[in-house]
Amino acid sequence: MLRFKSLGSGSSGNATLVQARAGTGVTHLLVDCGLGIRNLAKRLGQAGLLPDQIDAVFITHEHSDHVGCVRNFALRERIPVYMSAGTWAGMGEPDFEGLLHLVADTGSFEVGALQLTPFAVPHDSREPLQVRCTDGARHLGVLTDLGHVTPHVLQQLWGCDSLLLECNHDEEMLRTGPYPWFLKRRVGGDHGHLANGAAAEAARFLLGTGLKQVVAGHLSEQNNRPELARAALAQALYCGPQDVHVADGPSGCDWLTA
Repeated sequence: MLRFKSLGSGSSGNATLVQARAGTGVTHLLVDCGLGIRNLAKRLGQAGLLPDQIDAVFITHEHSDHVGCVRNFALRERIPVYMSAGTWAGMGEPDFEGLLHLVADTGSFEVGALQLTPFAVPHDSREPLQVRCTDGARHLGVLTDLGHVTPHVLQQLWGCDSLLLECNHDEEMLRTGPYPWFLKRRVGGDHGHLANGAAAEAARFLLGTGLKQVVAGHLSEQNNRPELARAALAQALYCGPQDVHVADGPSGCDWLTA
C-alpha cells in the first residue's frame, strides 16, 4: 500500500511523507525537508512517526523552503539523502559524511519498498528535480515547484494514480497583488511557479492516463486562496471542489492513499 502526507507546503516550508508497505516491512521517504528540526520532529510525531523511522530524504532543489534542516537531520539520524549534483552545488557542497547520493533525471533507484524516478523541471534553481514514487502497484507524483509544464514532465507523470501538484497562484491575484513587478515576473515566469489554470490543464491531461486524486500544494498566501485552487482542479477533474485536497503551510494535509 502506498500512502502520502504533506507535513507542510508553501513558502514557510515544504516536506512530504511517502509510505510504502510490503509484507511486514514499511518504508518512509521524506520528500524535501524545508522545516526547522524541532518543527519537523513535531510534525512527524503528529503523523505518527519518530525521526529515526525515516529511511531516506529526497531533496528537489536548493531553495531554503525545501532544504531547511536536511543536513542536521540526516547527520543526527544517519539517514541517506538523495539530490542532484546541481542542487548539492547550489547548497555550497556541504559534507554529508557519506550519506549523500547524487541522482539525475530519469535515473530510477530504490529505497526499501519504494522505487523513485526523479525528473527534471523548469524552475529557477541549479538542477531541480521532482519525483515519481511507486510501490509497484500504485504511483504518486510530487510536482511542487516549476514555472510551466513541459512534455517531459507530463511523460514522467503518465499513469500516476495520485499527484501532489503545485497551485501556487491565481493569475489575476498575482497581477493585481502587492508583489513588486520584478517578483511578479519571476513567480509568473516560465521558471517560476505554476498558476492554478496551468495546474488544472496538466491535471486534465493526466486524468486521461489514470489520474484519480490531486492534492493542491505550494499555494501562495498572498496570491491564491484554497477555494480558487479547488475550483480550478475540480473543473479539470470533473468532480466537486470538496473532492480536491489542499496542502497548506501550517499543517499540510491528512494521510491519503495513493
